[in-house]
Amino acid sequence: MAGRPVTIRTFDLGNDKDIRPNSSANDRVQTNPALGRRAIRLSLAEPRMFQTQLRAILRASKHGPIKLLIPMLAHAHEIDQTLAALEQAKSSLRGEKVTFDENIQVGGMIEIPAAALAIGLFLRRLDFLSIGTNDLIQYTLAIDRSDEQVANLYDPLHPAVLMLLAHTLSMAEKAEIPVSVCGEMAGDPELTRLLLGMGLRIFSMHPSQILKVKNRVLKADVNEIAPNVRKMLRLDEPGRLRDALDKLNGVTTPS
Repeated sequence: MAGRPVTIRTFDLGNDKDIRPNSSANDRVQTNPALGRRAIRLSLAEPRMFQTQLRAILRASKHGPIKLLIPMLAHAHEIDQTLAALEQAKSSLRGEKVTFDENIQVGGMIEIPAAALAIGLFLRRLDFLSIGTNDLIQYTLAIDRSDEQVANLYDPLHPAVLMLLAHTLSMAEKAEIPVSVCGEMAGDPELTRLLLGMGLRIFSMHPSQILKVKNRVLKADVNEIAPNVRKMLRLDEPGRLRDALDKLNGVTTPS
C-alpha cells in the first residue's frame, strides 16, 4: 500500500455466516446467532485462535501502518481483555525478536446501541471508532436484516438510529477521536449531506459508490448544511424527516 494505512478488523463472524461442524467453536448459540457468540465474543472465547490472528497482524505491521479494529463491542471489559491479549501477542513477538509496530492503533466498531449510548467508555480506551450502520440499525430496530419478512422495517432514517449516530459523532468530536461510518449508509449518496452535517468526515463504502458519494461531498457546504441537520435531528415523524432530507438534498416536490 506504499505507506498508506490499512485497517484490519479482527475475526468478525456475522449472523449471516456459520462455522463448519468440525470447528472448535461449533457450539455457539444457533437459535439467534445475531445475539450469540460472534465477533469479539468468539475471539475472546477462543484465545489461541485470537493470539494467532493478533500475532499475524502485528507481524504485518512491520511493512506499513496498520490499524486494528475490534468488532461488536458492548462492554468495557471486552476492550480491556482485547488490549491485554494484544499486549500478550506483543510480548511473545518481542521474545522471538520479531519486529512490529509497538504503537499500533486500536479502534472499535460501534454497532450495538449500548456502545453508542455509553460511548465514553470506548472513547477513553480506543484510538478511533467505526460506526457499523448495518448492525446498528438491526439491533436498534430489532430487525434481522437477512429476514425478508421484516426487510421493509429496516430504516436508516428512523429517529432512534439518527440520534445514536449523532450522539456518537458529537461525543467523539469533543474527545478528538476520529470516527468513520461503514455499512450501506456511508455509501448512499442520498445520505451523504446528512452525515456531513452530523460531523462525519471519514466514509467507508463499496468502491462502486465512491464516485457518487465523492461528487456529493465536493458540492457540499458543511457550514450551510450543519444548522439544517441539527434542526432535522429534532424531528421524530417519519414523513417530516423524509421531507427534511429531500430539502437538504435540494429535491423539489412537485406542486
